[in-house]
Amino acid sequence: MKPPHFLLRFLLLLPACALPLGAAAASVQQIQQRGQLVVGVSYVAPAHVAGAKYRTAESFDTTVAADLAQRLGVRLVTIKVTAQDRLQLLARGKADLLLLNLKPADADALRASARLLPTAYQARPKLIMRNDTGIRRPAQLRGRSVCLAQGGAYIGSMAARYGAVEKIYKAPADALLALRTGACDAAVHDDAVLTGMLDLPEWKKFSASLPLDASPATLTIAVRPADTGLGDYLQQAASAWDNGYWAGNRKKWVSNVAFEVYLDQNVPDCH
Repeated sequence: MKPPHFLLRFLLLLPACALPLGAAAASVQQIQQRGQLVVGVSYVAPAHVAGAKYRTAESFDTTVAADLAQRLGVRLVTIKVTAQDRLQLLARGKADLLLLNLKPADADALRASARLLPTAYQARPKLIMRNDTGIRRPAQLRGRSVCLAQGGAYIGSMAARYGAVEKIYKAPADALLALRTGACDAAVHDDAVLTGMLDLPEWKKFSASLPLDASPATLTIAVRPADTGLGDYLQQAASAWDNGYWAGNRKKWVSNVAFEVYLDQNVPDCH
C-alpha cells in the first residue's frame, strides 16, 4: 500500500529540512547572485584605517581569497575559524570555503569531511637572528624572546617546543623591526618569504638561522564534498596559480615588508 499523499510529500522534503538553512549546496552561480564570497581563515586582519600605517599581512590566505573574489566578480568577506569550529562552520554553510595552512597529518584528518585542494604554496618556519648572536642551538632558545606576527602559523609552537618567550606583534614588519632594534633575540616567519628577505643587502647582518623541527605546511582550499561545481572551479583556479604567481606574491611581500620596516626604523640597528 502506498503511503498517504501528505506523508509522501513530508518524506520528500525531510532531507532538506533536516539541514541548517545555510547548508544548501553552494555553487559559483549562487555566490555570484548573492554578490559576496565568504572565506574562513585563521586570522582576519583588521581593516586598514585612513591615516594609519599600512601593514602587509603575515599569511597569503587573504591574498588568495581576494584573488578568488575578484575572479568571481563579488565582494570578499572573511570570517575567523579555528581548528575546533572550522568543519562545523563549513558544513553549516557559514563559509563557502576555508583557506588553511595544513601539514600532512592535518590534511589526512580533514579529508573524510572536506574536499581539499592544495595550492603550490608550501612553507615551514624559518628563524633568523643577528649574525653575532650567541644562540647556536635550538635548546638555547629557552627563555629567549622570539618575535612573531599575528595571524602566523607558528604562534604557540616556539614556546611549546623550545621554551622561548613569544612576543606577538600586529604584523610582520613590526616583528622584524623589533628584531632589528634588539627587542627580540629572533624572529620566525615562513621560509618561503624570509629566504628572499635575507637576499636584501640591509638584511645580511640578520641571516643567522637555526634548523627548526617542523614539517612543511601547504596553503589549502577546503570545500564541502557536496559542492562539486564550486570545488571544480576552485581546483581550476588553484591550478592556474603557477610558480610565477607565487614567485610574484613572495617578491611583493618581501618588497612591501622591507619597505615598511625601513619607514619605521627611526633608530639604528641594536649592537
